[in-house]
Order: sequence, then C-alpha cells, then structure tokens
Amino acid sequence: MNNTLLTRPPSGTRQPRRVVVTGLGVLSGIGTGTADFTAGLRAGRSGVRPITAFDTTGFAHANGCQVPDFDPARLLRRIDPDAYGRASQFSAAAARMAVEDAGLTEDDLRGVRCQISVGTTDGESYDLDRITEAHLHGGPAAVTGQAARRIPAARLGIAAARELGLTDAEILTIGTACSAGNYSLGNGLDAIRHGDADIALCGGADAFCRKTFAAFYRLGTIAPDCCRPFDTHRQGILTGEGAGILLLESLESAQARGARIYAEVLGYGLNCDAHHPVAPQEDSVARCLQLALDDAGVKAEEVDLISAHGTGTKANDVTECRAVRQVYGERPPRTISLKSMLGHTMGAASALGAIACCLALTHRFVPPTINHRTTDPECAVDCVPNQAVDADLRIVQNNGLAFGGNNAAVVLGRYDTPRDLLSEGPRR
Repeated sequence: MNNTLLTRPPSGTRQPRRVVVTGLGVLSGIGTGTADFTAGLRAGRSGVRPITAFDTTGFAHANGCQVPDFDPARLLRRIDPDAYGRASQFSAAAARMAVEDAGLTEDDLRGVRCQISVGTTDGESYDLDRITEAHLHGGPAAVTGQAARRIPAARLGIAAARELGLTDAEILTIGTACSAGNYSLGNGLDAIRHGDADIALCGGADAFCRKTFAAFYRLGTIAPDCCRPFDTHRQGILTGEGAGILLLESLESAQARGARIYAEVLGYGLNCDAHHPVAPQEDSVARCLQLALDDAGVKAEEVDLISAHGTGTKANDVTECRAVRQVYGERPPRTISLKSMLGHTMGAASALGAIACCLALTHRFVPPTINHRTTDPECAVDCVPNQAVDADLRIVQNNGLAFGGNNAAVVLGRYDTPRDLLSEGPRR
C-alpha cells in the first residue's frame, strides 16, 4: 500500500472533495479497538458495571459504563500519561489507534496538514473532582502543580498531537456537550472537502466524574439498573466514559494509497435553539436532521438507519422520535440507541455513534437496542430490540442532541453507492 497522503488540490480547483473515513480509534465500556468494539455491537454487549471511578457512598444506586482495564502506558508511546488527565489519555490513545487503523505511520504524517478536533462535555472534570477533594481535606498545599496542569480541556487535543508527534496541527476543542463529537466531525468534513487540511482526526472524549453523575442523579434521571431507550419501562440514563476518534481524508487520497474505506461522510447539520437548559425542542431537532440531509444531498427515503441520541429518558426519547417522524414520516428507518450498551458517554457519545455507523455500513449489520421489553407507543420506532440483525445498509444518520438545544446530525454512506441506486428507495 502506498501511504502517501494527497495534499491540497491545485490552485483554482473549487469542486469540494469527497471525504471518507479510513481510520477508527475507540475506547468504550463494551470494547477497545475496532475488532472488540464491533464484536460488542454485534453481540449486544452491556457495558454496565458498578462505578469505581469515585466513592459512590450515599447514592442509592451507582451503575455506569466505565472503560474496563484501561492502561495508558500500554496504549501510549510518546507522552507521559502522568502529565495528562484521563480524558486526554483517552483522546491520545484513540487518535493513535485511528492513525494505525488507517495504515499510516508517524512518518507518513510529517508535513501533512492536519486538523485535530475533539469534543467534550466535562474536559478533565475527573481531575477537578480529585483536586477539589484534596483541597477540602488538605488545603492548598495538597494540590500539586502537576495536578493543576492536567486540567485545561484544550489538552484533549494537545495530547493527541503530541502523542503522534504533530507539531503544526490545527487543534480545536468543541464544548457542545453531548453533541460535540458530531460537531467535530462536521469541522473535519469541512476542512477536508474545502482543501484546508489533508487529514482530520476528529471525535470526542470524556471520563467519568462525580460532578456529572451527581448532577444527573439530582435531576432524577439516573437509572437504577440499566438504560432502556424507547421502552415503556425506561427509568433514565447511565453515565459512561470513553473516546471515539475518526481519521478523515479525501477520497482521492484514500484511493491513491489503497486505503480501506469504512464510509463516506456525506454531510452534517447543526443548530442551536437555546430553548431550554435540559429539554429538547422537537421542531428544532427536526430542522437539524433536515439540514444534515440537505447538506448530504440525500432524501429521507434513502436513509436505512438512524443512530439516535436515545438517552432513555422520556423527554429525550419521545421528542426525538417525534422529530424523526417530522422528517421521515410515519414509517421511519430503523432507529437504535447505542446508549443501551455504552451508557451516555457525554462528549464521546456521537463520535462513538459515528464509529458504530461506519462499522455497520462496512460489516452490513444493525446493532441492537438492548434491555428492551416493550416499545413506548409515543416512540413507535423499530429499535431493533436486543439482537443485531444483518442489513444491506447504504446510508445512515447519526444524531447528537445536547443541553441548551445544541443539535448535530451527521450522514454517512457506503462510498461506493452509485447515486442511481439510491432511487430504488428504502431497504428496510
């Protein structure tokens, strides 16, 4: 395989480039790396386990979806893990995985214009929790300089750049909470298709923290056992952690070097309605979904699968399903929730969703919504309950909805799908 990455088109070329995904890096509660993550998705693996990241004394229930057995020293080669917080370690490890999965080496990246865009909800709040605890019990002297230096959220992207030896990358941190991974993908798509970067490493990362768990607990939205999206008996979310990083490059570059292509990034949509701090707004979500389809040049009837935000709360599930029906009609595509397996991984959620969509397109299956009993009539979607199904997927949509009405949707497709085949209509 020729690993030479193609650079910017000749001056004067105005046609946007097609953008594809050639590398995936993933850490999650159901698997680390593409092979393990794919197996987890196919098996409907549950990432639920008792939370050990912090002391849960005083909480009536405290299950979550932690990344098991994470060893940064095993996954990182350049940076000192002790100099970075857990979320930054996740980000750097996932970025290295994505580069290696794309068949690239550090030498291949030299002189290549790279954008690194990492979305997050909490940044390094896990470390902030620990600093706060140390200060409360030991005063200012108990807080070390190294602990304080681990805190800035910008280090999530910086860690990825330093781990790969990239000294002149554009580094962005996206703080739009639970939709931040999709925001980052949109940034990467624009950078590649308009010739502003040769590759983009984009996605999201978050680590467990007491602050976020306690906030959702006080809102009454933490489920006592497991997450049951779209289910009549759902009781809320489970918090999770992890990272998902996708490597994007132009189709010409991927073809020239004989790279494996997981999917084509067809388009995205963003909006922010500022309707309510925590309650989604149906019409705004529907507008965002339509913006993504319009940007992708795709009709609603051409979409085979929706990876929903699907948190397992009534407010989200019902509102999102109504928005989906606004755009897709009364018979929408299969609509699944990965949070039934992964928990809510915050800023990593839609990035992990995008990776799952890429794997579903590549391996031609639909991951299930697990823990399912009875579909809520107000949702009325085929959530592919409990068991994965084989499916000839061509176009999929990945949703991310965040507090404050920060909505983001990304549309991905099999890059070899001829446009004339799309007129055949849905394959459900």
